[in-house]
Amino acid sequence: MLEWEVAENMTRPFSNTTKVNMNYQIVAPHIYKGRIESLVERMIGFADTIQLTSLKLQQVLSRTVPDGVFMDVDGLAEVDLGNGTNYNPAEALNMYFQTGSIVGRSMTQDGDMNAGKVPIQELSSSSGQQKIQALIGTYQYYLQMIRDVTGLNEARDASNPSKDSLVGLQKLAAANSNTATRHILNASLFLVLRACENISLRVSDSLQFDLLRESLIDSISLYNVKTLEEISNIHLYDFGIYLEIEPDEEERAMLEQNIQMALQQQSITLPDAVDIREIKNLKLANKLLKLKEEQKRAQDQAQQEQMIRVQADAQAQTAERTAAAEVQKQQALAQTELQIEQGKSQFALQKIQTEGEIKKQIAQLQFGFDKQLKEMEVRAMQLKEDRIEERKDKRTKLQATQQSQMIQQRQEGTVPTDFNITQ
Repeated sequence: MLEWEVAENMTRPFSNTTKVNMNYQIVAPHIYKGRIESLVERMIGFADTIQLTSLKLQQVLSRTVPDGVFMDVDGLAEVDLGNGTNYNPAEALNMYFQTGSIVGRSMTQDGDMNAGKVPIQELSSSSGQQKIQALIGTYQYYLQMIRDVTGLNEARDASNPSKDSLVGLQKLAAANSNTATRHILNASLFLVLRACENISLRVSDSLQFDLLRESLIDSISLYNVKTLEEISNIHLYDFGIYLEIEPDEEERAMLEQNIQMALQQQSITLPDAVDIREIKNLKLANKLLKLKEEQKRAQDQAQQEQMIRVQADAQAQTAERTAAAEVQKQQALAQTELQIEQGKSQFALQKIQTEGEIKKQIAQLQFGFDKQLKEMEVRAMQLKEDRIEERKDKRTKLQATQQSQMIQQRQEGTVPTDFNITQ
């Protein structure tokens, strides 16, 4: 595979002029002091023991004899079938293998106890069963040792999953096994990554040669070659050649937990969660989750600001309507009070007019009554004066009469007249 000679057409990164990429990509995980301890080296001793155990097991199986039967011929001699024939070994074995039944006698013909009353007994001659079980146990032990030194347990290869084992324990065992062999996966990814980098550099180098450039034009068209020429001076870092393995069940469970938490907090929407779940790359999924949360936060903030503006506008309009309604109310109240005052004024004026009319009528009545009273008083006074004059006239007449009588008495010298006697 390798030749000791000067290599040709080796690739060199643009960002590092002192570095040259090898034509072969080599990876050596778990190297220590210049020595690589591989998984195969760890398994060699146990694999040899397993192979030896397998050979021993085949040897024991080849030398194992089948089970047999023990036949007591003396016991058969004491049995009489009743048909004039004796119970010979051939008939006894034929009956035993066909029906599984045995004919025997507990007493001999002399009346003694028959020690061979069971003339046929099965013999367990498989003495290799213990050896076989021991070899199988040894085989399983060294197989488990291989699993221990390599990290490939039963949960990884699903060779012996226990029905009573919990799902979480199975996942932990599989995760531990993946951790033990992760260096193999990392080495494979490293080789693929370096191969992609070399391919990118070689495509860039091939454009510098006319023959290769013409060959590329014939193969992938001039348009694609122009596209390659535009990226011929781009560094490897700008190409973005990275390899990421797909997330395992535990990592996807953590991502799903983050998605559910974001949904509960209303940081993302349901379509965002669907888009995040469709991404196989865990890092990109987490970045998309953070991006969706930031966008949702900005959208919520914008909606909140819009709601605040709408509420402010609504409050301003409400305040304007309230002020207008208050003005209308005050105008209505002022108009009502004016109408009330006008009504009061009219009512007071009407009252004054009514009171004036009443007072006028009362005054007229009072004047009439006073006039009548005055007339009555005048008539009474006139009547009183008339009566006084009449009485005065009468007194005058009486005095004159009395004087005349007194004069007549004095002249005649008569007895005095008693004027108290009513005439």
